[in-house]
Amino acid sequence: MLGPPKLRLLDRPVAVSLEDLVPADNFYRYLDAKLDLSFVRTWVADCYADQGRPSIDPVVFFKLQLILFFEGVRSERQLMQTVALNLAHRRSLGYHLDEPLPDHSSLTRIRERLGLPIFARFFEHVVEVCQAAGLVWGAEVVVDGTKVRANADIDSLVPRWYAAAKAHPDGLFAGDGDPADPRDAGAALATPPSPDRSAAVPPPDAATPTRLPFRGTPDAERDLAAANEAVWKLLDTCRLDPDWPPSGPYRRITDLRVSATDPDAAPLRVGGEPRLGYHDHYVVDAGRARIILGALVTPADVQDNQSLLDLLDRARFRYHLHVRRAIGDSKYATGENLRGLAERGIRAYMPVVDYEQSSPFFRHADFTYDAATDSYRCPNGATLTYRGNSYTTRVRSYTAPASACQPCPLRARRTDGKGGRRLNRPFDEAYREQARQLQTTAAYQKALRKRQVWVEPLFGEAKDWHRLRRFRLRGLRKVNGEGLLVAAAQNLKRWLTRTGWGRRHGPAGSLALSPSTLAAASLTAPR
Repeated sequence: MLGPPKLRLLDRPVAVSLEDLVPADNFYRYLDAKLDLSFVRTWVADCYADQGRPSIDPVVFFKLQLILFFEGVRSERQLMQTVALNLAHRRSLGYHLDEPLPDHSSLTRIRERLGLPIFARFFEHVVEVCQAAGLVWGAEVVVDGTKVRANADIDSLVPRWYAAAKAHPDGLFAGDGDPADPRDAGAALATPPSPDRSAAVPPPDAATPTRLPFRGTPDAERDLAAANEAVWKLLDTCRLDPDWPPSGPYRRITDLRVSATDPDAAPLRVGGEPRLGYHDHYVVDAGRARIILGALVTPADVQDNQSLLDLLDRARFRYHLHVRRAIGDSKYATGENLRGLAERGIRAYMPVVDYEQSSPFFRHADFTYDAATDSYRCPNGATLTYRGNSYTTRVRSYTAPASACQPCPLRARRTDGKGGRRLNRPFDEAYREQARQLQTTAAYQKALRKRQVWVEPLFGEAKDWHRLRRFRLRGLRKVNGEGLLVAAAQNLKRWLTRTGWGRRHGPAGSLALSPSTLAAASLTAPR
């Protein structure tokens, strides 16, 4: 028989427990049982005053950031709406049904209070947790970067002189009345960004670092400290030195134009269209778990190869790794990087590209170099002797005598000038030759195949499932915090798989897909 209509007694008070309503096999119940975030309170204690209104628990803040990652939520406003409707989220945060949740605007103030060092420390702690679980191999790393759109439109670019003129009145009356709206262009748009070298991000640990022994004299130690202080610290500032002179006539677009919406974003091309964005750099352990050892977000005018050595050194020393091989694509195979890797005892499995323009003349590879006599021999047997150095272009010049080139039967392929053939050898050519020799080995071919399924799928995973196609925050330090949280949560997915969650699905996609499956998904997914 047909039953009566269902009565809607929704305003009836009911005594209920969240522990009973959330299933025992729920993902967030498992996450709370395995991951203890109480250590965060010790880290942020110095960020709060001893008296005043009690703040939101910082553990709740970090749990909310993890929920935002696992659920693939776009904004913190939408995050709080999702949490209000999800019993598992409320149980994880410790808020019962009758307790009001934090306002989404509170998360912005907490983020600004904590600052980038706390997010960097959280990422490093997650890596240490993965390392303690045996997920980090350490003998081989894979490096790569990806383009991420900024939360700003390309139409927001304005000339810097216009931004300076617009910001000038704000600077005149900065001390009177209310401070300028931070959303305005402000002084940050007036000139190219030039962070104070002494205001770099402090190390995550507040304690004084351990003083290492120095074998030299006190004067030599002071000179070394002064030299190190003068070096531009890319990992602390997350950008290149804006005061560094341009190479030849080249000028960065950001030297002339700046975005009024996000001054730190730089122009790039995504899918053939000009956009504003950033570069997200990863250093990934080549073990089976593919743990991210280093993550750095820079403006788009910072190329991938420029952060390689700094990120690699930080990962090696921070986690006590003995890296023997570094795998990357051709953009990392610069002379400086190859020399730095060789000096560190690391093999560079990177394609060395010959950028010589096509011409009817013999190429550099057609000449034979003799290290004993520091000279080249041409295909016809003539000798090109050393003539001098060019420290501007960092090359050594070699020239053949005109008397040898004039009667040569191969002159049409040697030179079209009246003098002898001139050849330039880069200062780091010896390291390029070492990398070229590695390209003939089976280990090199295996390494390049491995790179395609080790690091590129991580970017595809972050973009397809966790909203990394476009940063939701603005400003270099804020997007770095966002990037570090995404990388840390990606590591947590691998750690949860190892600790017992297995191949079960998480809230926003599988936590444990094989590298080949991820690679196929990243190749077929739209960019």
